[in-house]
Formats: sequence, C-alpha cells, structure tokens
Amino acid sequence: MIRVLVVEDEPLIAEAHAAFTARIEGFEVMSVAHTAQQAMATLRTVPVDLILLDLNLPDMNGLELARALRSAGIGTDVLVVTSARDLAAVRSAVSLGVTHYLLKPFTFATFREKLLGYARYRSQLLGAGQAPAQHEIDRAFAALRGSSPDSLPKGLDQKTLDLVLAVLRTDLGPAGLSAAEVGARMGASRVTARRYLEHLAETGQVVRSPRYGGPGRPEVEYRRV
Repeated sequence: MIRVLVVEDEPLIAEAHAAFTARIEGFEVMSVAHTAQQAMATLRTVPVDLILLDLNLPDMNGLELARALRSAGIGTDVLVVTSARDLAAVRSAVSLGVTHYLLKPFTFATFREKLLGYARYRSQLLGAGQAPAQHEIDRAFAALRGSSPDSLPKGLDQKTLDLVLAVLRTDLGPAGLSAAEVGARMGASRVTARRYLEHLAETGQVVRSPRYGGPGRPEVEYRRV
C-alpha cells in the first residue's frame, strides 16, 4: 500500500484530492495538511511514501517545502499538484526530484494515470542492492512518463483510439460496453476493439468490470472513468 499525504491549503480541494486518491487501488491517504508547517509535523510522525503537494501554501511556497524536506534528509517522493504554469517553477521541481507536475484543473482519469504510473515506477525500483539491467531502468522511468498520443504502443494509432473513445462517450447509463459491442459500433473487429480498450484500461482512462448473466464465463465490459 502506498501511503499518501495531501498538502493543499483549500479545504474543499484537499478533500477532493483525498477522495480521488482513496478511489485508486493500492493507495491510502494517511493525512491531509493545509500548511507547510502541518506537513512537516505530519512527516515527523506519520509514515508517508508520496506527497501530493500544492505550491501556493499560506506559510511557504511548496517548492521551498520540498527543498526543506531534502535538506532535512526526507526523501519522500513528491507529486506537485498546482495551477502554477511558470516554467521556472517546473524547472525547480525537476531539480528537486519531483516525480510529476500535474496542472489543475484535471480529470480523475488524468489523476489516476499519474498515480498508477508512479505505482508502476515504485514497484519496478523497490528494494535495495544493485541496479537492474538498463532496459528495466528505462521501463521504470517510462512508467513515470505515462502514455501520450505520441507514444502509443506499437500497432495502435490515435485515429482508431479516438473512435473507441467516441463510442464510450455515448450515454450508457451505469453500464459499460463489451469489446464486441464497441467493435460493432465503430465498424471494427472485437479483437481490434479489445486491444484499444485494454490500453485505455491500463492507462486509467476506462475501467473493466465483469458482466454476469449469460452462460459460461462472465464477459468483460468497459466504461469511461
């Protein structure tokens, strides 16, 4: 379980970030801090693996807090969650070893993708001893970067992905669609639709769930987050 500290001065936003985090399997919110001072006090007593850090705190800039943590020997990973678009701030965040820089506002799907990417990165580099092979290190850093339209897996293209997403945007109510149903609506095979749906599921843009009611094994259906 990845233990999270939410650092955000706006109570409603802090509550939303904590609720988003609680919805993601493998993550647990340990505490919420509204100031840098509260965050430092929490980190002295509560075990934390990841800090979701706003930059506009009332008593200290978030990057100054990150710098203070590093100076104090606290190596807890930091994911900046902010509306600050200043490139100088981005450069400073990189120099402090921040794992991600997430701009507000964002969707739950984007937030989930960042946290799941961090979880994959963490699991691949967890432990002590010698570094693994180069390709394993590359894979770990690729997990942090996540997917983008310019880096789709081999064999997938953005145009077809957009068609799949368009089908899933239709009003489905609480139910989702199977790969066969998505394929039929977009004029593609079930196998093709499933490849794209699985990619979307792996990157946190759709969720899988079993569909019961028919004979044999339950069918998998997909729906937008």
